[in-house]
Amino acid sequence: MDPVIASIRKELQEQADPEIQKTARRFFKEEIICYGLKTATVTAIAKKYWKEVKGREKPEIFALCEELYRSGHMEEAFIVSTWAHLLKDRYEREDIAVFRRWIDTYISNWAECDGFCNHTMGEFIEQYPEYIEELKRWTHSGNRWMRRAAAVSLIIPAKHGRFLDEALEIADLLLLDQDDLVQKGYGWLLKEASRKHTDEVFSYVMQNRRAMPRTALRYAIEVMPKDLKAEAMRKD
Repeated sequence: MDPVIASIRKELQEQADPEIQKTARRFFKEEIICYGLKTATVTAIAKKYWKEVKGREKPEIFALCEELYRSGHMEEAFIVSTWAHLLKDRYEREDIAVFRRWIDTYISNWAECDGFCNHTMGEFIEQYPEYIEELKRWTHSGNRWMRRAAAVSLIIPAKHGRFLDEALEIADLLLLDQDDLVQKGYGWLLKEASRKHTDEVFSYVMQNRRAMPRTALRYAIEVMPKDLKAEAMRKD
């Protein structure tokens, strides 16, 4: 084991709080493995040890990330999310293969999915927008986290008004997905896109509201004006 990983795990264990661990489990339907630390504490630990590893070659940093992921602990997955995003100035196109494998192999709950995809995948797509085609392919995966990743990877770009057409296309591909966490994922994407493109997203929702699961619909219209919300939720 790399000494940095050993030091990180020692610090996580020392700061573990059984009460936080117990509370955290209430937010997930699936079983999670966690030490029991607040997210801000984990982020501080990640940044502290980043100073020790940032000078290493990228493949070596990726290998450390894999070692953290393999523990199955949520906090260690959050450290990967922080480190992977801090590598943003060193992203290359071929990194998509690594990121895809991490999501498909190691991500095991919505918090790990969103933590990694919102920032690392969002930044990667901003730099290499041609890989939105890759996100579209993920919508057909048998892995619920890959399908959620297809949507939530565009959350931050969509919030800033980018990739509207692509966001709507991904919503189309996920429209009838039976998994509520995937529904929430693309509903969230539509919500963020609506901040800059209210009319377009409202039009999309109205066209699809009879087919769209209510879970996704409620997320999609969350920040819209009250009159538009009422119209979207109206029963025919």
